[in-house]
Amino acid sequence: MLLKNDLLYYPAQARTIRILWIDSAASAAYTFELGAKGAHPELAALSALSADLREQRARLLPADPHAPSGDSAALPARHRQVRDRAWTVVQALVADQPAIYQARKRGRMVMAQSALHGVSHPSIYRYLRRFWERGQHPDALLPDYKNSGAPGKTRGSSANVKRGRPRKAGSHPGLNADDGIRRTFHAAVARYSATHAEFSRRGAYRQMIQDFFEARDAELLPTFGQFNYWIGKDVPAASTSA
Repeated sequence: MLLKNDLLYYPAQARTIRILWIDSAASAAYTFELGAKGAHPELAALSALSADLREQRARLLPADPHAPSGDSAALPARHRQVRDRAWTVVQALVADQPAIYQARKRGRMVMAQSALHGVSHPSIYRYLRRFWERGQHPDALLPDYKNSGAPGKTRGSSANVKRGRPRKAGSHPGLNADDGIRRTFHAAVARYSATHAEFSRRGAYRQMIQDFFEARDAELLPTFGQFNYWIGKDVPAASTSA
């Protein structure tokens, strides 16, 4: 089942699209191509996107590189001011769905916001593209910046060094739960929560393996223990049934 903000990667074209919106009948969606200069939302049949996945023309990316990664209150005030100014301009636009995805309606809406806020059309379109490309949350409008280390940050991992307690002699060292794997855990929790009335950690883990991991060799998969530990640490709201 495809969800809003899912990322689909097409290897043959080396392109990635984000699902921006899905209609209530789950028949149509608007998508946005990441990294494409001048990209605009495009209408697509949800059945066609599902067929692309099923027939392996595309694959679902396990984690969103633009997902919020921390407390934005800790960012420099100047960055937060830039974000807040941009959000003030586009908030009403992005809330008007699906009109904002339709070119003619979008043009009129942008003109109105330009007059209201005294911001140029190109600036508003730049805000919108950044918002759509980076996950459709206000922090997507932050200016580009490099993260720096901080006390209490979880230790990084190295390709050939396994964190945590060593396994028994003769066993595989296991898969590191690095930042990418942990983002996959977050995505799995969000997807399972969106499609199930009650949250189950084991159910979410099984769905994650099915959705995001092609390899079926247990040595190449994160364990349930890793999943259970990290969602408890990173996603406290997921502290429900096993």
